[in-house]
Amino acid sequence: MPVDAAPTPRTYELIAQIAERLAPRVDELVAEMDAATRDAVPELAGDPAIEVEASASNRANLMRILAIARRADDPPPSAVPPEALDIARTIVRRGIELDAIFQGYRRGQEAALERWIATAVEVSDPGPELVRVTQLSLRLAFTYVDETLRRVLEEAQREREAVIGGELARRAETIRLLLDGAPLDADAAGLRLGYDLARPHTAFIVWAESPGAPHGALEQAAALLAHAAGAGRPLMLPAGTATLWGWMSTQDAPQTDDLRAAFEHTGANMRAVIGPVRPGVTGFRASHEAALSIHRLLAGNPDADRLATYQELEVTALAANDRERAAEFVAATLGPLAVDTPGAARLRETLRVFLEEADNAPRAAARLHTHRNTVLQRMARISELLGEHPSRRRLAFELALELRRRLPSAGAG
Repeated sequence: MPVDAAPTPRTYELIAQIAERLAPRVDELVAEMDAATRDAVPELAGDPAIEVEASASNRANLMRILAIARRADDPPPSAVPPEALDIARTIVRRGIELDAIFQGYRRGQEAALERWIATAVEVSDPGPELVRVTQLSLRLAFTYVDETLRRVLEEAQREREAVIGGELARRAETIRLLLDGAPLDADAAGLRLGYDLARPHTAFIVWAESPGAPHGALEQAAALLAHAAGAGRPLMLPAGTATLWGWMSTQDAPQTDDLRAAFEHTGANMRAVIGPVRPGVTGFRASHEAALSIHRLLAGNPDADRLATYQELEVTALAANDRERAAEFVAATLGPLAVDTPGAARLRETLRVFLEEADNAPRAAARLHTHRNTVLQRMARISELLGEHPSRRRLAFELALELRRRLPSAGAG
């Protein structure tokens, strides 16, 4: 006989239980949704700005679904998370087809539903009640996603209509052609951009590490950097709702201390990376690619420096180009020091400072604000855990420590 699909009070209770079970595992579930989205839409992978916004959208949508599930018998009014609208606008500004939004939502939904149904099986007894829970779960999920997707696509279309034919579109198209190596006339492209492409360039990327940056904050930060570098008005291009690409004409490399001092006048959640000085159209592209490599290294790491330069992190960025191999190198080199515990972190920092101070315990102790004997005791423990004294393979350990510091997940499993 067919099961009566009408939810019972027990059905709503079990739906709420599923939400409570999944709440502590949000980070894990968002990572699965992110991976599924990247697999379905390659255009959303490989660019830190887009990946961060797509992940924020997945998280916001998941949190909204959990809130609905907790009150499934009387769900809250439908509302689209701001993060979902942000990624839609970014996709339009990057010239990515709107189908990417549809495909990304469907694959993210599939990943979340797989975990949801598995949890439903855990909390529900087999039989009619499990059927009711499954059917109500699917109805809630599809109703939410369909309505959200409709409104997000409407916003994307509005953004597209606003951008097409506008100054931003012309600037973005010219810059994209330059970055793609298209055979453009440099003088004509420079006139369209209002920026001299024949001069040396220093590319930079400014972004907000958390959402909610005030309107104009990215542009203000870019202007501060250009002023500190002694450059004129920078060329700027929004690369997302929380990321800005920029270039400034500089004959010599800007002084990092001056840039850092200027950047202190921006919001605490603002970050910036500075590319190397490179000449001409080729340099315009090369400096930007170098800045992107540092952006990929630091984006999403709340402990990263607020401002970093390619010169400071070039070797680390090269070593981290293959994230999987970098993580394997960190784990193999640091062993038990790579794990994500306060004790291991303290030993890593002691080792890093000790090697930077050329094995001088008193100088290391002064930097660490501890006693010389404490440093020596920690170094003895480090040598014991590693099975050798780190100075014997100084370069390998210095690189592994830097990678572990810049890539928190590397070797931390």
